[in-house]
Amino acid sequence: MADNNSQSLTPPVSPFAEDSVCDLTPSRPPCFCCSETKNDPTEALSTEGYATRGSLKRLLLHLDPAPTEYETDTVEIFGFPWVTETALVESTKLLFGLFRQKIYRLDTLVQCSSLDFGQAGNLHYEAEELRQQCVSFLQYVKVFLHRHLQPSCTLDAGPSHPYEQLEGLLPSALLEELFGVTLLIGRLKDLPANVQSAFTMQNQGKIFPPSWHLLHLHLDIHWSVLEILHLLGHKMQGQVVFAHQFVNLTGENLTDTSLFEEHLCSLLCDLTGLAIGKYSKVRPTEALSSHHHLCSCTKELWILVMHLLEYRTKVLHTQSFWSYMNLLLRPLVSGKPPLEQFSGLPTHCKDRLGFTWWLVTHLAMLGQYSHSGTIQSEKHLDDNWTFMEELLKLTCNSKGGLAEEQVRMHVHCCLTLCLLWKPSTSAVSSLWDYYSKNLGASFTVPWLGLSCLGTVSKTPLSLLEQARSFCSPYPLYSEGHAQLYRSSSSFHIFLRVLALCLNQDRVGGVPQRQIKGRIYSKFSAKKMQELSEAGLTNFLLLFLVVARQVELEDVANRACELLGFLPSNCPPGHRTLVWRGQLALLLLFQERGLDVGAQVTWLASSFNETAKEFYNKTTEVSRKLALWGPLGSYLEGVAEVFETSTGLSLSEEKLLNEGFDWLLPACRQSELNSALGFLQIVLAQLRRVHQRSVQSGHTVTWVPATTSVVKEHHLAVAAALWAHFFPFLRSLRLSQTPPAQLADAAAGFTLLALDLPGSAPQDLQPNPVQSIMHYFGWDDMVHPLLVTRYLPHLLQNSELVSSLSSDPASGSSGSAQSLSVRAWFRCVLQQHLHKNSDGSDSRKGRVVEEQLCELTRLVLRLPEVDALLQRANLQPTAARTESTAALEMFIKAVGGVYGGLQVFTERSTMVTRALDYIGDILKHIKPSLVSKNPDGRHLAYRVVGCIVKHWSPLLATSKAQQLLFRIVDGLLLPHSLSQQDKALRDSLPLYLQGLSVASSVSQSQGAYLKQQLRSVTRRYLDHFLPASPSMGVIANHPVLLGACEKSPTSPGAMLRRTILEVLCDSFLQFKGHTPPPRLASVLMFLLELLRRNSDSDPALLTLPLPSLLRCVMLVNEQQVRKTSLEALQLVVERCAASSAERPCDHMITVLRSFVEENEGVYDRQVYGVLETVAVLNPPVAQALVPNLSLALRNTEHKRGLGKNTVLRSAYKKLLCLLGESGQAEISSLEAD
Repeated sequence: MADNNSQSLTPPVSPFAEDSVCDLTPSRPPCFCCSETKNDPTEALSTEGYATRGSLKRLLLHLDPAPTEYETDTVEIFGFPWVTETALVESTKLLFGLFRQKIYRLDTLVQCSSLDFGQAGNLHYEAEELRQQCVSFLQYVKVFLHRHLQPSCTLDAGPSHPYEQLEGLLPSALLEELFGVTLLIGRLKDLPANVQSAFTMQNQGKIFPPSWHLLHLHLDIHWSVLEILHLLGHKMQGQVVFAHQFVNLTGENLTDTSLFEEHLCSLLCDLTGLAIGKYSKVRPTEALSSHHHLCSCTKELWILVMHLLEYRTKVLHTQSFWSYMNLLLRPLVSGKPPLEQFSGLPTHCKDRLGFTWWLVTHLAMLGQYSHSGTIQSEKHLDDNWTFMEELLKLTCNSKGGLAEEQVRMHVHCCLTLCLLWKPSTSAVSSLWDYYSKNLGASFTVPWLGLSCLGTVSKTPLSLLEQARSFCSPYPLYSEGHAQLYRSSSSFHIFLRVLALCLNQDRVGGVPQRQIKGRIYSKFSAKKMQELSEAGLTNFLLLFLVVARQVELEDVANRACELLGFLPSNCPPGHRTLVWRGQLALLLLFQERGLDVGAQVTWLASSFNETAKEFYNKTTEVSRKLALWGPLGSYLEGVAEVFETSTGLSLSEEKLLNEGFDWLLPACRQSELNSALGFLQIVLAQLRRVHQRSVQSGHTVTWVPATTSVVKEHHLAVAAALWAHFFPFLRSLRLSQTPPAQLADAAAGFTLLALDLPGSAPQDLQPNPVQSIMHYFGWDDMVHPLLVTRYLPHLLQNSELVSSLSSDPASGSSGSAQSLSVRAWFRCVLQQHLHKNSDGSDSRKGRVVEEQLCELTRLVLRLPEVDALLQRANLQPTAARTESTAALEMFIKAVGGVYGGLQVFTERSTMVTRALDYIGDILKHIKPSLVSKNPDGRHLAYRVVGCIVKHWSPLLATSKAQQLLFRIVDGLLLPHSLSQQDKALRDSLPLYLQGLSVASSVSQSQGAYLKQQLRSVTRRYLDHFLPASPSMGVIANHPVLLGACEKSPTSPGAMLRRTILEVLCDSFLQFKGHTPPPRLASVLMFLLELLRRNSDSDPALLTLPLPSLLRCVMLVNEQQVRKTSLEALQLVVERCAASSAERPCDHMITVLRSFVEENEGVYDRQVYGVLETVAVLNPPVAQALVPNLSLALRNTEHKRGLGKNTVLRSAYKKLLCLLGESGQAEISSLEAD
């Protein structure tokens, strides 16, 4: 095939080249380029490629490859101008020779290239230019064939022009040149390693080494050869083109068809070989995210070949793309030698079956690309299920012994193919045959660790959600689909395949019936009894998926029938799974609005039997622990059934059966908490659904029959709750350690009675709400921990509070609101019982405190309480009112409102209400008084003290005075005061002030109350009085604190009178010359009492005066004398101030009595005391002169010794202090 240019009509260099150079260079033709594409499965192909530039589409539609190019007379090829319409005919060998030279030159650049970065740019541009010239030449060949090649005609018509002869030989010559080019470039697999490394080059810049350009030029040539051969065959209109010179030289036939087949098979074989190399580095977890192509150019080449072969199949009826691939891959999978046309395929493959699944899956994904290089929803490549079913049989072959990690990848690929193609019933059948034999397997991959544990379903709803997720496939290219290998077992992926297959025929067609029949046929009684827990879980998921996709009732009945084959003594773990699965089916029934009554029967019976065994006293503890697994699961599942129900009108009440009568009493604390939590969920959902139906009945025109049926179902659910739960709650109400959720559940029943009063049992009628509130909130025997949690649930319900306010019915113990206040009262008083013995907070104490704050807030908002506070002008100022402060404010408000009432009936009613509020308060505080907690005792004394002080007029009435007597006897005058000192010291002033007022206003028992007040005062004056005088102790004496006030008031003066009387009668009485005990302390107390109060009533002030005079007269102890003189001075000065115009009569009377009592005994001492009075208040002393003179003369007369000089001297000393009147009296005495 020597080059021969003798007949060329087109010189290599045209004489007109310089004039037309601007018209010779066509635009850049399409080529393979991966410099700007990303490794994204959904990314469009390169904008420079054959698909995106429209080259592929034009080829398949027989359009001009470059309609706007090569329109000029000449064209530049390899740097020379050529005549456009004749160059390829006249210079075929020359052009292809130049083409080969360019390839050689590029190959030389690759071999000579170095790591010199200074030369990298030059080498890139030179290599790019060489490649561009080659690609442009191939583009010119395609354009020339499309525009100018005509089928050869016979030459018998006569002599022809030499050009016509050359034109007739062009197909054969072109075929020979293409064959020569394929021999020159060889196969992709034979490229040197440094060239093949360009496939994985990470450089995304603009500078590439010559090897990258050479590699991509090879790809361009391989595709262009197929393109030119296809175009040649089309232009020859079915005529076979022979390579005549090749035939003559070798004796072998070479045609356009044979060259196309040979080159195609070699190319497919090489691309598959590259994929095998890529697969060796792919981990199973990344099988779908790791692509089979090395770069986007090989990806595009696969797509181009696919579309070309699919077109040839439809038009020329040649083999399809999958036919070629099946011929290529089938020997590889079976381990046999490849077919002759696919020689050269690598034999080293780590997992031939897995590789085939992987490659076919990714090729099928490429089938979504259109002619223009973008992914579209329509299918461009037919399915290949026939071959994939062969692979499935190998995967599912028990003799193959494939591990889960391999099977999982294969099934994952199968799922991907189902999403790409129409699901195959045969494929699903093959997979089910495999999984039916291995249903009990764990399907775990050891090296994946715990990554699949997230798929374990703990509740029926999560089990159903898991099955639902199997029926809702992830989008093909989503992260969720790609991560299925990590997140799901192969069986779970199979269920996704099954759901897809069942979903394609939703009307119960033949495929559905076939699959359902195959599934049913694999289960028998023996098979069910042999299932492990894992197998049972897989069984349930399988039937949930099938039930969701096909006839629910049929599948559910079949599932229950099969589960019935399990033995009655099956392990608790099996029972848990069985119940969970059946409840999941019930959720599916609810979802479709189907009645669940028939499905519940077997489940309810099984639950009853298990609950009885759990209750049985002979059941071992370990067995009970195991049984709680299914029982707790039943509670969770039934709760989900109720929570997800929109109407509770599908016979859900049958789930609440006699089993709970056995279960609840046998529960331990933690188990009981779960049961009560379940009860709350059911109660809340019933109320929510009922209220919604009632509201809908007001806004929507309901069919009466429908409304009646719904209400009947609601009443049935309520009846089940009352029958099987409420009696147990009532039995727990007096517990001293009530569960935290007991109050919540009881509140739920109370609100249920409010919504459906007729559903409550007969023993709660006719007022079920108040009956339940009495059991759990108002009864004094109920633990405060329960009350403080129970009542807030109800008092925050405006509807319930309104019903309590408007209900005229009230028990003998008071109205509903009063009873609620009484319960609050008791809880506040007993709040410290729950603290530790040392007074520190306990967990229970903190809980009570938090609950009590909320109860306090709600009690203060009760209409009755709020009205009292408003009438008393008392409102809580803080957003969070402390309970004790709120209680004292409420007590003060009641007392204030009572004090403002004038009408007798109103006052009587208020007394009754007040007594209702506090109830048997002494009974309430008794636990606090005997406890070791000082805070509790302090609170008890203080609250009762507030009641005594602020309610004193109220307590003095005939209705309430017995309570006051009990308070005095029980708290103020007990037999022992060993523990109450501190509590009583702080609150005693309140009691004294209240008792003083009560004794003054009581109409029937005033004298007795005054006597009691004196007793209390005497007792605690003595009890808290120190043995030796101490100002710190005396200043804080509770009796003193109770008597002190800034400005005198009548009640305060009355109390001080009582205290002074007690002091004088019990603490300042001399026995002859002997002073009383603790006299200094008593006098200090008296002095403080007088000093702290600004009393001006002489009658009050002169009460202690006789005792003070006697102390000054008889006691010479310095502390006593000093204190008594100060007290005497205070009394005299205040009496003088109150009687400024004339001497104080009260004082004169007292002093006169003092003189008379001591006449003839302490005459001289009397004169000394009166000297002090004379200095402080001379008029008073002057008024005593006649009495004193008479007493002196009487004394002298009685003695019969004449004048007593000593006495007269002392008397004259006193008279000297009295001014003129004193001098006059001295003169009178001297005249005797």
